[in-house]
Amino acid sequence: MRLACSWLALSLALAAVSGCARRANHATLPPGTPLPHLESIQVEYPDVEAPSRDDIFTLETPPTLRDMSQVEYWDLSLEEAVRIGLATSRVLRDLGGTVVRAPDTTPTSLETAIQETDPRFGVAGALSAFDAQFNSRLFGERVDRRLNNRFLGQLGSLQGYNNNWDTQFTKRSATGTQLNLRQHIDFLKDNNPGNEFPDGAWTVWYEGEARHPLLQGSGLQFNRIAGPGATPGNFNGVLIARIRTDITLAEFEIALRDFTSNVENAYWDLYYAYRDLAAKVRARDTALETWRRIHALYEAGRRGGEAEKEAQAREQYYRFESEVQDSLAGRPLDGTRTNNGSLGGTFRGLPGVLVCERRLRLLLNLPPNTNQLIRPADEPSPASITFEWPSIASEAIVRRSELRRQRWQVKRREMELLASRNFLLPSLDIVGLYRFRGFGDDLINPVRAGQPEFDNAYKNLTGGDFQEWQAGLELSMPIGFRQAHAGVRNAELRLAREKVLLEAQEREIIYDLTQAVAEMDRAYVVMQTNYNRWVAARQQAAAVESAFEDDRVEFIAVLDAQRRQAEDEAQFYRSRAEYAVGVKNVHFEKGTLLDYLGIAFAESAWPEKAYVDAARQHATRGHAWAIPPRAPLVSTGPAPAPIRLPAIEEELPLAAPQDAVPEAPAQPMPVP
Repeated sequence: MRLACSWLALSLALAAVSGCARRANHATLPPGTPLPHLESIQVEYPDVEAPSRDDIFTLETPPTLRDMSQVEYWDLSLEEAVRIGLATSRVLRDLGGTVVRAPDTTPTSLETAIQETDPRFGVAGALSAFDAQFNSRLFGERVDRRLNNRFLGQLGSLQGYNNNWDTQFTKRSATGTQLNLRQHIDFLKDNNPGNEFPDGAWTVWYEGEARHPLLQGSGLQFNRIAGPGATPGNFNGVLIARIRTDITLAEFEIALRDFTSNVENAYWDLYYAYRDLAAKVRARDTALETWRRIHALYEAGRRGGEAEKEAQAREQYYRFESEVQDSLAGRPLDGTRTNNGSLGGTFRGLPGVLVCERRLRLLLNLPPNTNQLIRPADEPSPASITFEWPSIASEAIVRRSELRRQRWQVKRREMELLASRNFLLPSLDIVGLYRFRGFGDDLINPVRAGQPEFDNAYKNLTGGDFQEWQAGLELSMPIGFRQAHAGVRNAELRLAREKVLLEAQEREIIYDLTQAVAEMDRAYVVMQTNYNRWVAARQQAAAVESAFEDDRVEFIAVLDAQRRQAEDEAQFYRSRAEYAVGVKNVHFEKGTLLDYLGIAFAESAWPEKAYVDAARQHATRGHAWAIPPRAPLVSTGPAPAPIRLPAIEEELPLAAPQDAVPEAPAQPMPVP
């Protein structure tokens, strides 16, 4: 009763002290007093090693609309642009600013290696669960206690020393068997009057133990999928880890495809910007010449030089001059890029040589401040390309990286379902243990006279006089298997979800491929039409100017014909760029864009020891028994070789309008 009252008083005192401290922390502060927990909140900069910025900060001033006097041109082909982009870019950036807004989602060339070496979910991390483990513990203990037994110690007072050294090797096999090899050494010295060796005795034993699961957790298939120590819904076996790596590899291929697609998109954007600028420069020069001619008549007061005509000619010139300036400088609007209207990118055709050139430099990881302007050296192909629909549809289903990634997800869920069903079995383990024991006055000292049998523990151990064994079965199981049944049902639902998503992805990819083929065909037909339209505009401009000289049309008709000619020329080159992007997008949708651009990727060389280990395992495998593997088939091998389909090409005569004119205009399409 007295002890209980003491504990009650101590508890009340502690509660009062803690309550007072809480009230002190929430005391009301005078107005204007800064909050204590906000005084240390301030912007700080981390102390990190900054990368070299020599290629970012240059001494040259970037070219602008007001200063183009020192500009030089670099004629760059599409193949070289893609090569430079892949050689210099470790970050597979896009043109949407993702690398700044969301750096964690920006793909790099290190993603696959990061997943492969992940210590938790990578292949090496999963294999580490089967590594041999070494444990050792050494303890010394002082014994000084009173016992309720007068026959122990000195009339119940036990004093002495107890030193223990335990060492263990543990290894788990791929079939679920756990092997243990243990060593135990202890030295015990106390004041028991019945001790045979008053100065202390040594005890040594070595034992081997094997524990093999017969039901739950048994088998090569389960342990490769789930890994040791798995629970329902939590699997981290080597096969699951390998699938994670394959999924990351597919995502890297998607990022690489999108990056190269953006490089080509930016290349054709820049091509169109140069062509649009050239068309507007020619229109401006024509307008300037017309203005000068009308202005001369205006100054002389002759017919045709009326004030309204001079003002119209002047306005036409300044209109084209402003368009030239916009076409040269451009504005930072959203250009052609992936997932912009279509997965491969819908051509935007925005003017602006300097803006488009800087975008291409960003993708190629080139310094932005330089007086050397990139100028596309390649022209879009004028050939009519026709794809065989059954072939490209089948190729899209096989080659698209998104579908391969989703199929890996389906395979993962299938294996997880197999592993989940294993938890419906009881846990039944067969256990076997064998032990050799040794006992002696000393641990390793030589034989002493009078004590030939127990003079040292290791001699007694190697003599084999004391051997012990143990064998048995261990059974454990939850009544009802509620968690196991929930895990199986969850795995079935996850598998059904991935299969439904795979079917939906295949359907959408075929739809996108249909759109890409139709867009490519539209761009080609419109390109032919715009070519004839440009030729007609040139002929109209020449005829209107001749009629104006004969005083048969108004001057406004001349200016209108000049505008039409400039617009039709720019529209024709826009159609050519659209056709080039359309052909690229067909390869994008059917999964052959990297082959189309001549790109292949492979992992770097492994360490030398990896090749030595692989050669040793291969030599050992040749002398082993041909046991059929129990693990499920996970992969069907590497990706198939690219299918080279013969393209049906039809040359389109696209000579310059001043050199050749089509003999007959293209037949117009019937209006529905």
